[in-house]
Amino acid sequence: MKVTVVAGNPKPGSRTLDAATVLVRALSGSDPDVVVDVIGLGAGLLGWGDDAVQAAVESVSSSHLVVVASPTFKATYTGVLKLFLDQFAGGEGLRDVVAVPLMLGAGPRHAMAPELLLRPVLAELGATVPAPGLYLIDSTYTEDSLIADYVQRWGAIVLSAARAAAGTEA
Repeated sequence: MKVTVVAGNPKPGSRTLDAATVLVRALSGSDPDVVVDVIGLGAGLLGWGDDAVQAAVESVSSSHLVVVASPTFKATYTGVLKLFLDQFAGGEGLRDVVAVPLMLGAGPRHAMAPELLLRPVLAELGATVPAPGLYLIDSTYTEDSLIADYVQRWGAIVLSAARAAAGTEA
């Protein structure tokens, strides 16, 4: 089963990337197979046909489980993540991919953002999103139990769907 992290933070090596990696480890018991730190794709995101962007899109599209993560900017996911997601074919680009929307923010005010804003775009791209999105407070996610609680409640469902997408036993 191929597991990928997509981090759409304007800062390379961000807490967003770290939180997504921690979530993958908690879900799967190992590091992600692929990490796409979207900001590293640079100006290639602004057009079509960039080789590095296309390779990242193909890698994500061939994954079985993808954690798609963004900080909360202006009450939604980042523009850099939107630029990356726009590279996928609508309705088919994430077909047979199980996605977990993950967003981080400074406080609980935007706790519904992953569910209301990121989940719909992932579904529009064809991803299966079998569990609610996860929202974390960026200053406390390493200390609180929210990732562990999420995995306890939704982990079996997410992994079962991802294994089914991979064609392996649940």
